[in-house]
Amino acid sequence: MTDDHFWMRRALDYSHLCPPSPTAFSVGAVIVADGQELAYGFSREADDKVHAEESALSKLGDVDLSHAVLYSTLEPCSHRTSRPKPCAQLIIEAKIPRVVFAYREPSLFVTGEGAEMLTDSGVSVTELPEFAADVIEINSHLW
Repeated sequence: MTDDHFWMRRALDYSHLCPPSPTAFSVGAVIVADGQELAYGFSREADDKVHAEESALSKLGDVDLSHAVLYSTLEPCSHRTSRPKPCAQLIIEAKIPRVVFAYREPSLFVTGEGAEMLTDSGVSVTELPEFAADVIEINSHLW
């Protein structure tokens, strides 16, 4: 088992903590550096509009993330109507060099372009499609 698989399973565990919503995905995220979990987040953790990546990033404060990896069960968003910045932009601004996600954001609510936004800014992006079925199952309330 690779570290990516271990940490993606951890992000999936956090996604199960999300209060279900008929208008939003249940997503878990974890930020890791040097094999240690720095922060985690899940959708609707702090309020009805917070995204998992946003929640995890908000817990860090002023930390050097130049060696960090952010794991998210869903592709980080590239568009937001409920916040000034999408999660992909927050990740870029935090200077996280690598993002790993399990499932591309379906066009149920917005067209997902987070992976492209990240790679265009120099962030390394890895997709783990072997976890897609888990993400779909966690979000079965939407289909």
